[in-house]
Amino acid sequence: MDLGEISNEEAGKYGKPLDGVRILAVEQMQALPFATQLLARLGAEVVKIEHPTKGESARGAAPSMSDPLGRPVGATFLRNNLNKKSVGIDLSTSEGQELFLRLVPKFDVVGDNFKPGTMDKFGIGYKAINDKYPDVIVISISGFGNSGNSPYQNWPAYNSVAEAMSGLYDFKKREGEPPVVNPMGAVGDIATSLFGAIGILAALRHREATGEGQYIDLAMFDCMASLADVAINFASMGIPREPDPAPYVIAPFSCSDGYLVIQFVREHQFENLAHLIGKPGWIEDSRFKERSGWGKHLHSEIIPALEKWAKNFTRSETSKLLAEANVASGPVLTPEEVINDPHLDERNMIVSLPRTDDVDEPILLPGNPIKMSKVSEGPETRVPWVGEHTKQVLKEELGLDQSELEDLQKAGIISP
Repeated sequence: MDLGEISNEEAGKYGKPLDGVRILAVEQMQALPFATQLLARLGAEVVKIEHPTKGESARGAAPSMSDPLGRPVGATFLRNNLNKKSVGIDLSTSEGQELFLRLVPKFDVVGDNFKPGTMDKFGIGYKAINDKYPDVIVISISGFGNSGNSPYQNWPAYNSVAEAMSGLYDFKKREGEPPVVNPMGAVGDIATSLFGAIGILAALRHREATGEGQYIDLAMFDCMASLADVAINFASMGIPREPDPAPYVIAPFSCSDGYLVIQFVREHQFENLAHLIGKPGWIEDSRFKERSGWGKHLHSEIIPALEKWAKNFTRSETSKLLAEANVASGPVLTPEEVINDPHLDERNMIVSLPRTDDVDEPILLPGNPIKMSKVSEGPETRVPWVGEHTKQVLKEELGLDQSELEDLQKAGIISP
Protein backbone atom coordinates (compact mmCIF):
# COMPACT_ATOMS: atom_id res chain seq x y z
CA MET A 1 0.00 0.00 0.00
CA ASP A 2 1.45 3.36 -1.02
CA LEU A 3 1.24 6.61 0.90
CA GLY A 4 -1.93 8.45 -0.06
CA GLU A 5 -3.67 5.30 -1.25
CA ILE A 6 -7.17 4.50 0.05
CA SER A 7 -8.67 1.02 0.39
CA ASN A 8 -12.35 0.27 1.03
CA GLU A 9 -13.00 3.75 -0.32
CA GLU A 10 -16.77 3.38 -0.29
CA ALA A 11 -16.63 3.36 3.54
CA GLY A 12 -15.19 6.87 3.47
CA LYS A 13 -18.71 8.31 3.81
CA TYR A 14 -18.72 7.14 7.44
CA GLY A 15 -15.48 8.90 8.34
CA LYS A 16 -13.07 7.35 10.83
CA PRO A 17 -14.18 6.17 14.29
CA LEU A 18 -11.78 8.53 16.08
CA ASP A 19 -12.37 11.60 13.92
CA GLY A 20 -12.26 14.65 16.18
CA VAL A 21 -10.12 13.02 18.88
CA ARG A 22 -6.93 15.03 19.43
CA ILE A 23 -3.80 13.66 21.13
CA LEU A 24 -0.79 15.67 22.32
CA ALA A 25 2.07 13.21 22.78
CA VAL A 26 5.44 13.80 24.43
CA GLU A 27 6.73 10.47 23.24
CA GLN A 28 9.85 8.60 22.28
CA MET A 29 10.96 5.24 20.92
CA GLN A 30 8.00 2.79 20.73
CA ALA A 31 5.98 2.19 23.91
CA LEU A 32 3.69 5.19 23.34
CA PRO A 33 4.35 6.04 19.64
CA PHE A 34 3.00 2.65 18.49
CA ALA A 35 -0.26 3.35 20.35
CA THR A 36 -0.69 6.87 18.99
CA GLN A 37 0.08 5.74 15.44
CA LEU A 38 -2.61 3.06 15.74
CA LEU A 39 -5.11 5.64 17.00
CA ALA A 40 -4.08 8.02 14.20
CA ARG A 41 -4.85 5.31 11.66
CA LEU A 42 -8.34 5.18 13.16
CA GLY A 43 -8.82 8.90 12.72
CA ALA A 44 -7.27 10.63 15.74
CA GLU A 45 -5.15 13.73 15.17
CA VAL A 46 -1.76 13.25 16.83
CA VAL A 47 0.64 16.11 17.52
CA LYS A 48 4.04 14.91 18.66
CA ILE A 49 6.18 17.15 20.89
CA GLU A 50 9.93 16.72 20.35
CA HIS A 51 13.19 18.47 21.11
CA PRO A 52 13.32 21.43 18.69
CA THR A 53 16.52 20.39 16.89
CA LYS A 54 17.39 16.79 17.78
CA GLY A 55 13.88 15.38 17.85
CA GLU A 56 13.09 12.31 19.93
CA SER A 57 15.54 9.48 20.55
CA ALA A 58 14.06 7.04 18.00
CA ARG A 59 15.24 9.32 15.20
CA GLY A 60 18.78 8.24 16.07
CA ALA A 61 18.04 4.50 15.95
CA ALA A 62 19.85 2.25 13.47
CA PRO A 63 19.41 1.47 10.66
CA SER A 64 18.26 4.82 9.32
CA MET A 65 17.61 6.91 6.26
CA SER A 66 18.25 10.63 5.84
CA ASP A 67 15.56 13.31 5.74
CA PRO A 68 15.70 16.12 3.12
CA LEU A 69 18.15 18.06 5.32
CA GLY A 70 20.47 15.07 5.74
CA ARG A 71 19.42 14.30 9.33
CA PRO A 72 19.05 10.64 10.32
CA VAL A 73 15.58 9.15 10.66
CA GLY A 74 15.90 5.82 12.46
CA ALA A 75 13.96 2.66 11.70
CA THR A 76 12.21 2.76 15.08
CA PHE A 77 10.91 6.24 14.29
CA LEU A 78 9.86 5.23 10.79
CA ARG A 79 7.80 2.28 12.09
CA ASN A 80 5.86 4.26 14.68
CA ASN A 81 5.14 7.77 13.44
CA LEU A 82 3.02 7.73 10.29
CA ASN A 83 0.10 10.19 10.20
CA LYS A 84 1.47 12.56 12.86
CA LYS A 85 2.55 16.19 13.14
CA SER A 86 5.83 17.18 14.80
CA VAL A 87 6.13 20.29 16.98
CA GLY A 88 9.57 21.14 18.35
CA ILE A 89 9.47 22.65 21.85
CA ASP A 90 12.23 22.65 24.46
CA LEU A 91 10.30 21.46 27.51
CA SER A 92 13.28 22.00 29.80
CA THR A 93 12.69 25.77 29.59
CA SER A 94 9.98 27.74 31.37
CA GLU A 95 8.90 29.25 28.05
CA GLY A 96 8.55 25.81 26.51
CA GLN A 97 6.58 24.55 29.48
CA GLU A 98 4.23 27.52 29.22
CA LEU A 99 3.65 26.84 25.51
CA PHE A 100 2.91 23.22 26.27
CA LEU A 101 0.37 24.04 28.98
CA ARG A 102 -1.33 26.49 26.63
CA LEU A 103 -1.67 23.69 24.08
CA VAL A 104 -3.11 21.17 26.54
CA PRO A 105 -6.76 22.37 26.61
CA LYS A 106 -6.89 22.15 22.81
CA PHE A 107 -6.51 18.35 23.07
CA ASP A 108 -8.50 15.45 24.47
CA VAL A 109 -5.55 13.30 25.50
CA VAL A 110 -2.03 14.15 26.67
CA GLY A 111 0.54 11.37 26.78
CA ASP A 112 4.16 10.77 27.74
CA ASN A 113 6.50 7.81 28.14
CA PHE A 114 9.33 9.40 30.09
CA LYS A 115 10.93 8.11 33.27
CA PRO A 116 8.57 8.67 36.25
CA GLY A 117 8.72 12.19 37.62
CA THR A 118 10.07 13.83 34.46
CA MET A 119 6.83 15.58 33.49
CA ASP A 120 6.25 16.66 37.12
CA LYS A 121 9.78 18.08 37.25
CA PHE A 122 8.92 20.23 34.24
CA GLY A 123 5.66 21.33 35.86
CA ILE A 124 3.54 19.71 33.14
CA GLY A 125 2.56 16.41 34.79
CA TYR A 126 -0.90 15.09 35.55
CA LYS A 127 -1.51 17.24 38.66
CA ALA A 128 -0.60 20.46 36.86
CA ILE A 129 -2.83 19.52 33.95
CA ASN A 130 -5.74 18.21 36.01
CA ASP A 131 -5.81 21.27 38.29
CA LYS A 132 -6.43 23.52 35.27
CA TYR A 133 -8.11 21.19 32.81
CA PRO A 134 -9.96 18.38 34.62
CA ASP A 135 -11.61 17.14 31.42
CA VAL A 136 -8.27 16.25 29.77
CA ILE A 137 -7.20 12.60 29.80
CA VAL A 138 -3.55 12.00 30.66
CA ILE A 139 -1.66 8.77 29.99
CA SER A 140 1.84 7.98 31.24
CA ILE A 141 3.81 4.91 30.21
CA SER A 142 6.94 3.87 32.09
CA GLY A 143 8.78 0.75 33.14
CA PHE A 144 7.17 0.45 36.57
CA GLY A 145 4.45 3.05 36.83
CA ASN A 146 4.16 6.61 38.11
CA SER A 147 1.74 5.93 40.97
CA GLY A 148 1.99 3.63 43.96
CA ASN A 149 5.16 2.54 45.74
CA SER A 150 6.86 0.06 43.43
CA PRO A 151 10.40 -0.79 44.59
CA TYR A 152 11.47 -0.42 40.96
CA GLN A 153 9.74 2.87 40.21
CA ASN A 154 12.89 4.83 39.48
CA TRP A 155 14.59 2.14 37.44
CA PRO A 156 15.11 2.92 33.75
CA ALA A 157 13.57 0.27 31.52
CA TYR A 158 13.42 -0.94 27.96
CA ASN A 159 11.05 -3.61 26.67
CA SER A 160 13.56 -6.42 27.25
CA VAL A 161 13.77 -5.51 30.97
CA ALA A 162 10.00 -5.83 31.35
CA GLU A 163 10.02 -9.05 29.32
CA ALA A 164 12.74 -10.55 31.55
CA MET A 165 10.95 -9.59 34.76
CA SER A 166 7.64 -11.05 33.53
CA GLY A 167 8.98 -14.59 33.96
CA LEU A 168 8.72 -15.29 30.24
CA TYR A 169 12.44 -15.77 29.63
CA ASP A 170 12.92 -18.14 32.54
CA PHE A 171 9.72 -20.03 31.73
CA LYS A 172 11.07 -20.81 28.24
CA LYS A 173 14.64 -21.50 29.41
CA ARG A 174 16.12 -24.98 29.10
CA GLU A 175 18.15 -26.50 31.91
CA GLY A 176 21.84 -25.58 31.68
CA GLU A 177 21.27 -22.87 29.07
CA PRO A 178 21.07 -19.09 29.54
CA PRO A 179 17.75 -17.39 28.78
CA VAL A 180 17.09 -16.27 25.22
CA VAL A 181 16.74 -12.50 25.42
CA ASN A 182 14.45 -10.38 23.24
CA PRO A 183 13.36 -13.28 21.03
CA MET A 184 10.62 -11.39 19.17
CA GLY A 185 11.67 -7.73 18.96
CA ALA A 186 9.96 -5.09 21.06
CA VAL A 187 7.11 -7.22 22.43
CA GLY A 188 7.14 -5.31 25.72
CA ASP A 189 6.78 -1.97 23.93
CA ILE A 190 4.05 -3.13 21.58
CA ALA A 191 2.08 -4.93 24.30
CA THR A 192 2.19 -1.81 26.46
CA SER A 193 1.09 0.32 23.51
CA LEU A 194 -1.90 -1.91 22.87
CA PHE A 195 -2.97 -1.72 26.50
CA GLY A 196 -2.40 2.04 26.29
CA ALA A 197 -4.67 2.38 23.26
CA ILE A 198 -7.38 0.40 25.08
CA GLY A 199 -6.98 2.61 28.16
CA ILE A 200 -7.32 5.78 26.08
CA LEU A 201 -10.47 4.51 24.37
CA ALA A 202 -11.99 3.51 27.72
CA ALA A 203 -11.14 6.90 29.23
CA LEU A 204 -12.72 8.69 26.27
CA ARG A 205 -15.89 6.65 26.76
CA HIS A 206 -15.86 7.48 30.48
CA ARG A 207 -15.51 11.17 29.68
CA GLU A 208 -18.50 10.98 27.32
CA ALA A 209 -20.57 9.71 30.25
CA THR A 210 -19.18 11.94 33.02
CA GLY A 211 -17.45 14.93 31.41
CA GLU A 212 -14.33 14.11 33.44
CA GLY A 213 -10.81 13.26 32.37
CA GLN A 214 -8.58 10.91 34.33
CA TYR A 215 -5.07 9.55 34.70
CA ILE A 216 -3.99 6.34 32.96
CA ASP A 217 -0.82 4.94 34.54
CA LEU A 218 0.72 2.07 32.56
CA ALA A 219 3.74 0.07 33.70
CA MET A 220 5.53 -2.05 31.09
CA PHE A 221 6.17 -4.69 33.77
CA ASP A 222 2.41 -4.95 34.46
CA CYS A 223 1.65 -5.25 30.76
CA MET A 224 4.24 -7.97 30.19
CA ALA A 225 3.05 -9.88 33.28
CA SER A 226 -0.41 -9.83 31.72
CA LEU A 227 0.83 -10.80 28.26
CA ALA A 228 3.04 -13.59 29.62
CA ASP A 229 0.14 -14.84 31.73
CA VAL A 230 1.18 -18.47 31.44
CA ALA A 231 4.26 -17.87 33.63
CA ILE A 232 2.21 -16.74 36.65
CA ASN A 233 -0.60 -19.21 36.01
CA PHE A 234 1.57 -22.32 35.53
CA ALA A 235 3.88 -21.46 38.46
CA SER A 236 0.86 -21.28 40.77
CA MET A 237 -0.02 -24.80 39.62
CA GLY A 238 3.43 -26.20 40.38
CA ILE A 239 4.95 -25.83 36.90
CA PRO A 240 7.62 -23.09 37.09
CA ARG A 241 8.95 -23.73 33.58
CA GLU A 242 7.49 -24.87 30.30
CA PRO A 243 6.81 -28.61 30.69
CA ASP A 244 9.45 -30.90 29.20
CA PRO A 245 8.16 -33.18 27.82
CA ALA A 246 5.17 -31.00 27.04
CA PRO A 247 1.59 -32.34 26.75
CA TYR A 248 1.32 -30.70 23.35
CA VAL A 249 3.46 -30.25 20.25
CA ILE A 250 4.80 -26.92 19.04
CA ALA A 251 7.83 -27.69 16.91
CA PRO A 252 9.68 -26.99 13.67
CA PHE A 253 10.34 -29.62 11.02
CA SER A 254 11.95 -29.51 7.60
CA CYS A 255 10.63 -30.19 4.12
CA SER A 256 12.12 -29.75 0.64
CA ASP A 257 12.56 -25.96 0.76
CA GLY A 258 12.85 -25.00 4.40
CA TYR A 259 11.08 -25.28 7.74
CA LEU A 260 7.51 -25.28 8.98
CA VAL A 261 6.07 -25.05 12.47
CA ILE A 262 3.39 -27.53 13.49
CA GLN A 263 1.12 -27.32 16.51
CA PHE A 264 -1.39 -29.77 17.91
CA VAL A 265 -2.87 -29.92 21.38
CA ARG A 266 -5.81 -32.34 21.07
CA GLU A 267 -6.09 -36.07 20.45
CA HIS A 268 -8.16 -35.76 17.27
CA GLN A 269 -5.45 -33.53 15.76
CA PHE A 270 -2.79 -36.13 16.55
CA GLU A 271 -4.98 -38.82 14.99
CA ASN A 272 -5.49 -36.72 11.84
CA LEU A 273 -1.72 -36.28 11.56
CA ALA A 274 -1.07 -39.99 12.05
CA HIS A 275 -3.45 -40.91 9.22
CA LEU A 276 -2.05 -38.21 6.92
CA ILE A 277 1.60 -39.23 7.17
CA GLY A 278 0.96 -42.96 7.05
CA LYS A 279 1.34 -43.73 10.75
CA PRO A 280 -2.14 -44.96 11.80
CA GLY A 281 -0.49 -47.34 14.26
CA TRP A 282 0.37 -44.38 16.46
CA ILE A 283 -3.29 -44.02 17.41
CA GLU A 284 -3.29 -47.24 19.46
CA ASP A 285 0.41 -47.07 20.39
CA SER A 286 0.77 -47.07 24.18
CA ARG A 287 3.59 -44.52 23.93
CA PHE A 288 1.07 -41.93 22.75
CA LYS A 289 -1.86 -42.78 25.01
CA GLU A 290 -1.09 -39.71 27.13
CA ARG A 291 -0.38 -36.29 25.63
CA SER A 292 2.96 -36.18 27.43
CA GLY A 293 4.01 -39.06 25.18
CA TRP A 294 3.90 -36.70 22.20
CA GLY A 295 6.56 -34.52 23.79
CA LYS A 296 8.57 -37.46 25.11
CA HIS A 297 8.84 -39.03 21.64
CA LEU A 298 8.77 -35.82 19.62
CA HIS A 299 12.37 -35.87 18.43
CA SER A 300 12.84 -39.63 18.31
CA GLU A 301 9.62 -40.52 16.49
CA ILE A 302 7.25 -37.74 15.44
CA ILE A 303 9.65 -35.24 13.82
CA PRO A 304 11.62 -37.90 11.87
CA ALA A 305 8.37 -39.34 10.52
CA LEU A 306 7.08 -35.90 9.60
CA GLU A 307 10.31 -35.01 7.79
CA LYS A 308 10.39 -38.29 5.90
CA TRP A 309 6.80 -37.71 4.74
CA ALA A 310 7.42 -34.06 3.80
CA LYS A 311 10.86 -34.37 2.19
CA ASN A 312 9.49 -34.12 -1.36
CA PHE A 313 6.95 -31.39 -0.61
CA THR A 314 7.51 -27.65 -0.46
CA ARG A 315 6.48 -25.66 2.59
CA SER A 316 3.38 -24.44 0.78
CA GLU A 317 2.40 -27.94 -0.33
CA THR A 318 3.03 -29.36 3.15
CA SER A 319 0.98 -26.66 4.90
CA LYS A 320 -1.89 -27.18 2.45
CA LEU A 321 -1.98 -30.93 3.07
CA LEU A 322 -1.86 -30.43 6.85
CA ALA A 323 -4.61 -27.80 6.68
CA GLU A 324 -6.82 -30.20 4.72
CA ALA A 325 -6.33 -32.68 7.57
CA ASN A 326 -7.25 -29.93 10.08
CA VAL A 327 -3.74 -29.81 11.54
CA ALA A 328 -2.33 -26.34 12.14
CA SER A 329 1.01 -25.48 10.56
CA GLY A 330 2.74 -22.66 8.77
CA PRO A 331 5.99 -22.03 6.92
CA VAL A 332 8.93 -20.35 8.64
CA LEU A 333 9.21 -17.35 6.34
CA THR A 334 12.29 -15.23 5.80
CA PRO A 335 11.81 -11.45 6.14
CA GLU A 336 12.03 -11.18 2.33
CA GLU A 337 9.26 -13.76 1.98
CA VAL A 338 7.12 -11.86 4.48
CA ILE A 339 7.47 -8.71 2.39
CA ASN A 340 6.27 -10.56 -0.71
CA ASP A 341 3.60 -12.69 0.95
CA PRO A 342 0.32 -12.64 -1.03
CA HIS A 343 -1.83 -12.62 2.11
CA LEU A 344 -0.17 -9.47 3.45
CA ASP A 345 -0.35 -7.83 0.05
CA GLU A 346 -4.06 -8.58 -0.33
CA ARG A 347 -4.78 -7.16 3.13
CA ASN A 348 -2.69 -3.98 2.69
CA MET A 349 -0.28 -4.97 5.44
CA ILE A 350 2.85 -3.59 3.77
CA VAL A 351 3.11 0.21 3.55
CA SER A 352 5.66 1.68 1.16
CA LEU A 353 7.43 4.85 2.31
CA PRO A 354 9.53 6.59 -0.38
CA ARG A 355 13.05 7.48 0.75
CA THR A 356 14.43 11.00 0.70
CA ASP A 357 18.13 10.13 0.50
CA ASP A 358 18.63 9.11 -3.14
CA VAL A 359 17.97 5.42 -2.46
CA ASP A 360 15.46 4.05 -4.96
CA GLU A 361 14.01 1.20 -2.92
CA PRO A 362 11.33 2.39 -0.45
CA ILE A 363 11.21 1.76 3.27
CA LEU A 364 8.59 -0.89 4.04
CA LEU A 365 6.48 -0.73 7.19
CA PRO A 366 3.71 -2.88 8.66
CA GLY A 367 0.20 -1.67 7.87
CA ASN A 368 -2.89 -1.43 10.06
CA PRO A 369 -4.13 -4.90 11.09
CA ILE A 370 -7.54 -3.58 12.18
CA LYS A 371 -9.88 -4.19 9.24
CA MET A 372 -13.35 -2.67 9.62
CA SER A 373 -16.16 -2.96 7.09
CA LYS A 374 -17.30 0.64 7.56
CA VAL A 375 -13.89 2.27 7.88
CA SER A 376 -11.66 2.99 4.89
CA GLU A 377 -7.91 2.35 5.14
CA GLY A 378 -5.62 5.24 4.43
CA PRO A 379 -4.55 7.58 3.24
CA GLU A 380 -1.31 7.15 5.16
CA THR A 381 0.95 10.20 5.43
CA ARG A 382 4.72 9.99 5.84
CA VAL A 383 6.53 10.48 9.13
CA PRO A 384 7.14 14.13 10.03
CA TRP A 385 10.55 15.75 9.96
CA VAL A 386 11.82 17.34 13.21
CA GLY A 387 9.54 20.23 14.14
CA GLU A 388 7.97 20.28 10.69
CA HIS A 389 4.58 21.54 11.90
CA THR A 390 5.75 23.83 14.72
CA LYS A 391 4.76 27.15 13.18
CA GLN A 392 1.50 25.82 11.77
CA VAL A 393 0.34 24.35 15.10
CA LEU A 394 1.40 27.30 17.25
CA LYS A 395 -0.28 29.74 14.87
CA GLU A 396 -3.51 27.78 14.58
CA GLU A 397 -3.83 26.66 18.19
CA LEU A 398 -2.32 29.56 20.13
CA GLY A 399 -2.63 32.43 17.66
CA LEU A 400 1.08 33.27 17.75
CA ASP A 401 2.13 35.79 15.12
CA GLN A 402 5.27 35.75 13.00
CA SER A 403 7.18 38.05 15.34
CA GLU A 404 6.45 35.87 18.38
CA LEU A 405 7.46 32.74 16.50
CA GLU A 406 10.73 34.32 15.39
CA ASP A 407 11.56 35.39 18.95
CA LEU A 408 10.94 31.84 20.21
CA GLN A 409 13.08 30.42 17.41
CA LYS A 410 15.96 32.79 18.16
CA ALA A 411 15.82 31.79 21.82
CA GLY A 412 15.95 28.09 20.87
CA ILE A 413 12.58 27.41 22.48
CA ILE A 414 10.98 26.06 19.30
CA SER A 415 12.23 24.49 16.08
CA PRO A 416 13.88 26.80 13.54
